[in-house]
Amino acid sequence: MNGEARIGWSYWIVSLLSLLWNAFGCFDYYMTQTRNAAYLANFPPDVIAFIDSLPGWVHGAWAVGVWGSLLGSILLLLRSRWAVAAFGLSLLGLAASQIHQLLAGMPASMTTPAMLAMQAFIWIVLLFLIWYAQWARAKAILR
Repeated sequence: MNGEARIGWSYWIVSLLSLLWNAFGCFDYYMTQTRNAAYLANFPPDVIAFIDSLPGWVHGAWAVGVWGSLLGSILLLLRSRWAVAAFGLSLLGLAASQIHQLLAGMPASMTTPAMLAMQAFIWIVLLFLIWYAQWARAKAILR
């Protein structure tokens, strides 16, 4: 093997699932930001009002979160060591946007057990992807 790490099929599965998961986050961001009526019809009015009330910097942090994760996933597929940094940047965006949401007082429809579980799952997936990218870098899978 010319000094390159052996890459198992699980690496590609995790990377591809990461791409699909994060692409959905970008889709949600894009549809919300472009005010797609059909997509927003699925949201309760209080959620739309809450999103509309968010300051610009929160929308920017949200963008950094979702697009940073998508970039991290693409970089995983390209086996780039920069995946770690992209996921780290995404973590900053996620933290900033969610801390503001908590402090701003989210509407009741955003604090149901299902919604809170989804927010927790987003954190779990991102923290896993950061760990996974660091592990792949340490194993010389990422260059």
